[in-house]
Amino acid sequence: MRDHALAPYRRITIKIGSALLVDKTGKLRKAWLDALAQDIAGLKAEGRDIVVVSSGAIALGRGLLGLSALTLTLEQSQAAASAGQIALSQAWAEALGRHAIVTGQILITPNITEERRYYLNARTTIQTLLGLGAIPIINENDSVATAEIRYGDNDRLSARVATMIEADMLVLLSDIDGLYTAPPAKDPSATHIPVVERITPAIEAMAGGAASHLSRGGMTTKVEAGKIATLAGTAMIIAKGTETHPLKALTEGGLHTLFHPSTTRAQSRKRWIMGTLAVAGTVQVDAGAAGALKQGRSLLPIGITKIAGAFERGDTIAVTGPDGREIARGLSGLDSDDARLVMGKRSDVIVELLGAGNRAEMIHRDNLVLIGTKETVEL
Repeated sequence: MRDHALAPYRRITIKIGSALLVDKTGKLRKAWLDALAQDIAGLKAEGRDIVVVSSGAIALGRGLLGLSALTLTLEQSQAAASAGQIALSQAWAEALGRHAIVTGQILITPNITEERRYYLNARTTIQTLLGLGAIPIINENDSVATAEIRYGDNDRLSARVATMIEADMLVLLSDIDGLYTAPPAKDPSATHIPVVERITPAIEAMAGGAASHLSRGGMTTKVEAGKIATLAGTAMIIAKGTETHPLKALTEGGLHTLFHPSTTRAQSRKRWIMGTLAVAGTVQVDAGAAGALKQGRSLLPIGITKIAGAFERGDTIAVTGPDGREIARGLSGLDSDDARLVMGKRSDVIVELLGAGNRAEMIHRDNLVLIGTKETVEL
């Protein structure tokens, strides 16, 4: 693969703003989208997973319904989103379809990324689409969102999506080629910042407000998205997207700002498991399973001797050894009813009981943290 700004990254989430996709008259910038689709097809041909978070539904819907571009009531915004989402989905399907790429549409509301059960279902759908060679096209579900229940901008949404699917890169295509020491439109002496090692209060202070005719965010929301992404182990790039072939320009040395992740995705995930979720239940394991966990293996139901509590798939549960002391903590791959059904049983029996499409592990090793080890201390 070529040595370029995106070369190190295998799974990339790309965020497209309304002002890039839709012109001031409410019409789709078709030539621009076709060029972007060609760029995306090139990255996909290099073996990368691509997920697109695309704004533009309300902007397109305004034009289709003959609504004012300046003032919309909540009900009009929801109606515009409803009409525009169909046009947006068709536009992406046609543009990427020319490269024999299938698209899948996913509409997100905040509860989907913030409530564990919905989070897992959405992640599974996206992972499955990627595994089948498709490109998920994601947008906030503005047709039902209200001012109280919404992200409000797709910068933060794209960061949530990127971390949810464990993307190693988030690209925010904008009307500016990165972060400057001050908003360039207000301060001609502002200088471009090519790399941000860590988002500090000084970095946050450099961000300005929204400037484009359709966007709801500005550099402030992009830096906030950067905080979400980098704290979860995902790198982020802000690059200019207004010209044709914006991703190609990025791979050919175009100006951009790279935000380095402040931790690895694995460290971030395990820190989250240890510190931010309440324990919903406990499983006790035999000596053999305890030894296997210490060797870095997953917890299988055959090694479980006792289960306490009621929990859902994806909840954090504690793992205790034969003496009752907690030895690990992780995200359960089964709900408590299924776990009780298969505890102590071999994997082939589990398939018969739960069906071939269900997980064989109680806790996958990627979702498990050992207690009292060097790993825990470093977290």
